[in-house]
Amino acid sequence: MPSGLGTSPRVAIAGASSLLGKELKQVLEDRNFPASDIILLDESVMAGTLTEAAGEPTFIRALEEDSFEGARFVFFAGSAADTARNWPAAQRAGATVIDLSGVLNDQHVERVIPSLRPVFLSGPPRSGNGAPPSQLYSSPRTPVLIACTISAALKQLQPQRIVLVLLRPVSEQDQPGIEELESQTAGLLSFREISKTLFDAQVAFNLLGAFGSESKVRLADVRAEIARETAAFLDGRAAVPAIQLVHAPVFYGYAFAAYAEFAAPVAPASIEAAFTNLGVKVTAADDPRPSNVSVAGESEIQIARIEADPNLPNGAWLWGAADNLRLASTNAVRIAEDLLTKA
Repeated sequence: MPSGLGTSPRVAIAGASSLLGKELKQVLEDRNFPASDIILLDESVMAGTLTEAAGEPTFIRALEEDSFEGARFVFFAGSAADTARNWPAAQRAGATVIDLSGVLNDQHVERVIPSLRPVFLSGPPRSGNGAPPSQLYSSPRTPVLIACTISAALKQLQPQRIVLVLLRPVSEQDQPGIEELESQTAGLLSFREISKTLFDAQVAFNLLGAFGSESKVRLADVRAEIARETAAFLDGRAAVPAIQLVHAPVFYGYAFAAYAEFAAPVAPASIEAAFTNLGVKVTAADDPRPSNVSVAGESEIQIARIEADPNLPNGAWLWGAADNLRLASTNAVRIAEDLLTKA
């Protein structure tokens, strides 16, 4: 818990019933975030849902104009539409807005990844009286966190190019994605016709570079957003990776492969040390490689030992994984923790 905080702040989570909202609440509790109260908010259809916060029973409240009264921090973890409708009200209420949905990236927003501060020396801006101003913060989504961490770790080694292939889980589409993969898996195993309501494609037992033409989400659009957000955060401070995105038939967790090429061979140990310095866990040589299953519930990115390319002596490969919900939530909470300690 940060020290010297004075009165504990009130915190609101908008989109509390989403997978990311639930994980965010759990991270606040696990990190003993010093909140006097955690208010759970969501669209009206979810209002009245019984849940718990900090071990106490509570209800999800409807998102309304006065929902953010007295809140020091408001985390937006729900749908893009809910964020777009409600963030101005949170700002008017004097709250610091931390957006996990990506909606506010077109606004005048501070993009923050606290774990990368050793490489990109920056911190939350301060007002004239020394306290952080009420403003907008963007907490990048997990694929952007992965891409930026790779670029930051490799910066001092001066890579000539970085290529990143991300394997996307269906939980990035929240509960509807989970339900469609679950339904398709059961249907295929039972030799029944499968539902394609969300993705318009067979996402079970299948790797895809694109969804169907009637899909509610386009993989190409998601890839473009990841690339755009990564370039915006790096902002010329480190090499921007080439990014490819593939659908993986898994419920949770990003797995990824990355390739870096240098002007001359670089010792794998030097690359591993660069990642370790940024809080990335490098697995021991005799340990299993990280996977979307092994990183479940873990707050950091994990990578296997670096391997030289068998044909290109200046090239190196890494394999890694991260819990998509946990990593994104932890980054957002760390932003709030930093703001409190700098107040």
